[in-house]
Amino acid sequence: MAVTKVVVDPITRIEGHLRIEVQADQGRITDSWASSTQFRGIELVMEGRDPRDAWAFTQRICGVCTVVHAVASCRAVEDALGITIPPNANLIRNLIHGMQFIQDHVIHFYHLHALDWVDVVSALKADPEGTARIARQVSPWPNNSATYFAEVQARLKKFVSGGQLGIFANGYWGHPAYKLPPEVNLLAVAHYLEALDWQRDVIRLHTIFGGKNPHPNFLVGGMASAINLNDTATINAERLTDIRDLITKAQRFVEQVYWPDLLAIAGFYKEWGAIGGGVPNFLSYGEFPEGDITDLNRLYFPRGIILNRDLSRVQAFDPALVQEYINSSWYEYAAGDTAGLHPWEGETRAKYSGPPTPWEYLQGESKYTWMKAPRYDGHPMQVGPLARMLVGFASGHQEIQGLVKEVLDRLQVGPAVLFSTLGRTAARGIETLMLARRMNTWYGQLVDRIKSGDTQTFNGAKWDPKTWPAGEAKGFGFLDAPRGALGHWVKIRDGKITKYQCVVPSTWNCSPRDPKGQMGPYEAALVDNHPLVRPDQPLEILRTIHSFDPCMACGVHVLDATGNLVTEVKVQ
Repeated sequence: MAVTKVVVDPITRIEGHLRIEVQADQGRITDSWASSTQFRGIELVMEGRDPRDAWAFTQRICGVCTVVHAVASCRAVEDALGITIPPNANLIRNLIHGMQFIQDHVIHFYHLHALDWVDVVSALKADPEGTARIARQVSPWPNNSATYFAEVQARLKKFVSGGQLGIFANGYWGHPAYKLPPEVNLLAVAHYLEALDWQRDVIRLHTIFGGKNPHPNFLVGGMASAINLNDTATINAERLTDIRDLITKAQRFVEQVYWPDLLAIAGFYKEWGAIGGGVPNFLSYGEFPEGDITDLNRLYFPRGIILNRDLSRVQAFDPALVQEYINSSWYEYAAGDTAGLHPWEGETRAKYSGPPTPWEYLQGESKYTWMKAPRYDGHPMQVGPLARMLVGFASGHQEIQGLVKEVLDRLQVGPAVLFSTLGRTAARGIETLMLARRMNTWYGQLVDRIKSGDTQTFNGAKWDPKTWPAGEAKGFGFLDAPRGALGHWVKIRDGKITKYQCVVPSTWNCSPRDPKGQMGPYEAALVDNHPLVRPDQPLEILRTIHSFDPCMACGVHVLDATGNLVTEVKVQ
C-alpha cells in the first residue's frame, strides 16, 4: 500500500496557528512534522523597557495565557532585583492563577478536546430518560433530569433542522472512531453548553483581585490589590465573600460535572492508553508556592525531571541545562544553526527561508516552523499536566498518588496508560480537581491573615531603580502554566531590559527536530502506535494534538496574512 501524505492546516480548537503534516501507511502514522506558521516579536519589544512594566507587555503574548505570562514576568524581575513579595500577594497570585487553571482546563475539556470523543449529531438519537439515568448514577448535579436533557436535545435539533450546527459545525460526526452511546453524547453536549456560562462566571475572581479580565493588573513586588475591609474601593468583606462563592461554584462544577464526565468518557476509550505517548522525558517547574518562591519544598505541585519514564527517580532541575536550537526553525543565530543557546544568551532573529505561501508541503524542508527546539541537557521534554502529575506521583505527593490510583482503579487499567494521549487528558482532570479543592485553603489563609491585621500586598523597598544592583542583574521566572513549564529570562542594566527570552510550554511540546534528529513531543506522539483510519477525516490526529492543549501564540510570540485559508485537510 502506498504511503499517504496528510496535511491538517490549521489545527482548530487551539490558540494560534498550527499545521500538522504526517505520513501514514496501512492505517498507522509513520512520520510527522509540527509547524507553527505564525511569528511574533514580543521578546524584541521588551528590550530597552523598564523591567517594572514587563509583565504588562508579556501578558499580551497570548489572549488566553495572560495571567501566567504576567506572573512569570514579575517573578523574573523580582528574582533579578532580589525582591521578596508579601505572603498576601503570594496567596492572591495563587488564587488568580489557580482559577485560571480551573477555567482553562474545563474549557479545554468541553470546548476544545471533548468533541474529539463526543459525536454531537449522535446525541439526536438519545433517549433523554436514559441520559438522566446515567447522569444520576455518577453525579448529584441538579440538572440531571430527563426534562432538562430533552430541552437540550430540542435545541440541538433546531440547529440541525436549520441546516447548520452552529457552534458544533465542521466536526467529523459519524466517524467510526466515535464510540460513545447516544445517551452519553447527549450528556456531554448538555455539559458543553453549561460550561460556557460557568466559565464566564467563575473567572470574575480575576476582576475582583486584578481589576479586569483577560488582562488583570499585577505588580512587581506584589499585587495592586489594596485590602481594606471598610473601603468600598478595595478588597473588602463583600468582595471576599464574592470570591468565596466563586471558589465554591468552581469546586462544585468540577466535582459534580467535569470529573464524572471525564471518567465516564475515558471508560469507552481505554485503548487510547496505549497510543500517543511519544517523548519519555518530563519536566515540571512546580507551581503554587505556599511559602517563599525559592522554597522548593513548599510548592503544591513539585519541581523535577523524569527521564525515560523512570518513576523511581525524580531528578533535580538545573536551569543551566536549558538550551534552544534553531536548525529546523526560521531563525538564525550568530553562532550558526547547530548552536544551542541558553535563554539568557538567546537570540530572536527571524529569517524565513521556507517556500512561498500557501505551502503545499513543509516536510522535507530543513526549516519548517517558527518554533524553536528547547532541550534539557540535550533531551526533548514533555511538559504540562501529565509531567506535573508524574513528577508529583514519583515525588511521593500523597494526594496525587491517591487520585492516580482512583483513576486507574475506575478504568481498570495499569500504570502504563499514564504515558499516552489518554494519560494526558486524565492528568489534566486530576490536577483540576486538586486545585478546585486547594483554592479553599489559600482563601482561608488569606482571610485569616487579613483578620489578624495583615493587609500588606506590596513590598516597595526596591521599587526605586536607585536601589537595584549595580551593573548587570539577571533573573528567571519559573511558573508551571496550565499547558506546562513556562520560563521568563531577563537581563537588566542601567534600569532597562537588555535581554528578554520566553521559553513557553508549547515551545517545549511543539518543538521541531533538533540537530540530533530528535522529534519534539507533538511529532513523537503522532508516531507512537498511532492510528489514522480515515486520512480525509483525521480525527485521531486531533485527539493526540488536543491532549497537549496547544497555545501557538505563546510559542512563537505578526502573522503572515498571505495565506487566508480557514481550514484544509490535504491527502495525497
